[in-house]
Amino acid sequence: MEVFNTKSKVIITCNKRLSTYLEQEVKDLGYAVQRVFSTGLELFVSVNDCIRLNLNLRCASQILYSIKEFNAANADDLYKEAREVLWDELIDFNGYFSVNSNVDNETISTPLFANLKVKDAIVDSIKEKKNLRPNSGPELNSVVVHLYWKDTRAELFLDTSGETLAKHGYRKFPGKAPMLEALAAGVIYASGWDGSSPFVNPMCGSGTLAIEAALIATNRKPGLFRMNYAFMHLLGYDEQVFFAERKRLKDLVKKEDPPVIIASDLSEEAIKITELNAKTAGVNNIIKFQVCDFADTEVPQGENGVVMFNPEYGDRLGVHTKLELTYRRIGDFMKKDCKGYRGFVFTGNSELAKKVGLKASRRIEFYNGKLDCRLLVYDLYEGSKRGEKSSAFEY
Repeated sequence: MEVFNTKSKVIITCNKRLSTYLEQEVKDLGYAVQRVFSTGLELFVSVNDCIRLNLNLRCASQILYSIKEFNAANADDLYKEAREVLWDELIDFNGYFSVNSNVDNETISTPLFANLKVKDAIVDSIKEKKNLRPNSGPELNSVVVHLYWKDTRAELFLDTSGETLAKHGYRKFPGKAPMLEALAAGVIYASGWDGSSPFVNPMCGSGTLAIEAALIATNRKPGLFRMNYAFMHLLGYDEQVFFAERKRLKDLVKKEDPPVIIASDLSEEAIKITELNAKTAGVNNIIKFQVCDFADTEVPQGENGVVMFNPEYGDRLGVHTKLELTYRRIGDFMKKDCKGYRGFVFTGNSELAKKVGLKASRRIEFYNGKLDCRLLVYDLYEGSKRGEKSSAFEY
């Protein structure tokens, strides 16, 4: 089964509400999108194309290459259909593979049982032809097979990513309640930031927003920080395809005239973690770090940039007085010290958001994990309101 140069249906998954930004990334790479849904999109490409997509996409989670669609009423049907795949042409009999799944079938009480049936089918198929069997387990660092099974419709995929793409590989020190890298990239895309004007991130925490902004501005793609993907362990893999794309990404990095990016936090430990992560990402010399109260954060004057907050959301069952004051101070800071900028507050607490005291021109929907969140957009006019529309992207 030749998959590296053979086109098939490919599903690229992402966190809910990131598919709009993922779609734009894929189109910017020159690919035609067949279908978009709330947690991903569909293409028709080869595994070699998946290599390029894995290295370039900031908002993606997994890139799944379809190898078989079929009907399966129960686990016996699943095993029979999976057994017919030419697994010995995909998986080295001396290798290792794992199986994961998304299952909704009334005959299956746990997806682990479905995973086991697929694993048994793979092992039996290879053992029959090679008289040897590959090892299997839960780790995602080698070949990964993904099963989608809803009602009687089933589909087997090669997960070309393995470990999730939503983590970009530079964050060795997560810090307290960090924002996932893919989400941070989507939030920055949603802001409409041009990548050249100032980007100010008070209350930066572990610095994910500031670091992602620096990576976007300098065109550093996630593939520069990772050296193991599931596609590397499939039979027929040509490492030259990977290294050629990686070299292309290195050559595209912008090294001249970086924008002003400022990350501040009251916590010295948070700034230390941000600096360490930024160094791993290769952007520590681009970001200006400040230990201070957010209201003392430097905001370059005479500019029209972005100031972005991701404050604590507080207890979802109630509102803390201290956080109410913080949100109120955020509004005062943006109104008084950020004139000419566009202000953004990312929050999962609608009651606290009201304490900002400014009228949001837009409320862009996101999820942070399972928490329903909003990116609130504020046009911070200089002088009197001139009536112009927000320059944020309209999706």
